[in-house]
Amino acid sequence: MRNVHKLTEGAVLLAAFAVLLLITIYIPFLGIVSNLFLAVPFILFGTKNTRMYAVVFLIASLMISLIVGTILAIPLTLSFGMTGLVIGQLIKEGKSRTSSFIAATLVFLITLLLQYAVAVVFFNINFIEDIMSLMTEAFNRSRSMLEAFGQNPAIMEQFEAALKMLESLTPSLFVLASLFAVILIELVSFPVVKRFGVKVENRKPFREIVFPKSILWYYLITILATLIFKPEEGSYWFLALVNISFILQLLMVLQGLSFIYYICYKKGMLKGIPIIATIFTFILPIFLYIVRILGIIDLGFDLRKRFEKSE
Repeated sequence: MRNVHKLTEGAVLLAAFAVLLLITIYIPFLGIVSNLFLAVPFILFGTKNTRMYAVVFLIASLMISLIVGTILAIPLTLSFGMTGLVIGQLIKEGKSRTSSFIAATLVFLITLLLQYAVAVVFFNINFIEDIMSLMTEAFNRSRSMLEAFGQNPAIMEQFEAALKMLESLTPSLFVLASLFAVILIELVSFPVVKRFGVKVENRKPFREIVFPKSILWYYLITILATLIFKPEEGSYWFLALVNISFILQLLMVLQGLSFIYYICYKKGMLKGIPIIATIFTFILPIFLYIVRILGIIDLGFDLRKRFEKSE
């Protein structure tokens, strides 16, 4: 009787997934919204079943993807399906929201990289190179027009340097894309699964986020390695250090913003103040630099504890 119930539950969730997939593929504007809900059936199934059943459910969903869609639907199913099942399994095991988020991000990243590798190797499609080629062509056309008018502003040189840096940061962009995707999945899916009786641990407020101090040491080691070894641009070590440094700098910025939210909360300031500070941080470079330094100081010298003692 129990197996019949599991089969019925699995069939209902697969039907729901099939409907969401059809909307995502064939209805342009509504598909953008339904795309965010694709992980919900997998999370619900993962919270109530074993890993073996979860694997069977994933295989069944892949078969349905081929039936209702095309082979192009497989990447969607893999990314959202595996991520949803991992989240569901970790909720079932009582893991923290942080552990669930990290694991889901890693799974989404792995599926994203695998899909990119398959597209390059088997289909000779490299969308990153295509995007970079389009940006380079646009840049060259703009430069030619300016040179025709007898101008060659320094901003074009800065843009060219930024274009090269963007290409070097491709691995980090994959990581950021995975982080952003999982954040959206959780924001959309958790309110839905809660309505079905799934208990989801509440996430800590952003102001309470404090990264491990070891991250600060990794950041300092990366800076020292860059200064000492000075790897040649384009080499493996250059790409590795640039991407590691970028991710660690981003974490320092988040630490700094978290501290700003913490201070504003403790001082009873208007909620709009930290939001404005966040916007300025990602718009104005000088604010980004200050917030990053603030994050380093907060992490290295326990500014929050000192602030609490001073009150």
